[in-house]
Amino acid sequence: MNIEKVVFGFFVILACTLNFGFFVGELESITSHSSTELFAALVINLVAIILKLGDRTQIGALHLATSFAATLQLLLSALIWGWHIYIAQLPMDGDTMSTIVSVSGGALIANLVSVILLIGETLRHTR
Repeated sequence: MNIEKVVFGFFVILACTLNFGFFVGELESITSHSSTELFAALVINLVAIILKLGDRTQIGALHLATSFAATLQLLLSALIWGWHIYIAQLPMDGDTMSTIVSVSGGALIANLVSVILLIGETLRHTR
């Protein structure tokens, strides 16, 4: 068993599941979406980027692209949240939360593509 591939797979799947955990819930519900979970998803996606930097294959390039897309969208979600709460100093409302969750939905799609690539690559290597 290759420990590097285990760690890589772990972070790819963890990034997807944390992103999914933040995304699930009523779109406008402030209590359904945790800032801590958004932060954790962002940090794990950054770690996934670092792990994907060393791969020089075409699949590796696609993995890296999906991580960049997911991280950018999660970062944008966090910036919207931070701007609304700390810069504009407004209480969180349903409209802003729905924007944050919608943008994180794009990151979820990017993370799902990454997981599908990982599964496809794994199936290809077992033959």
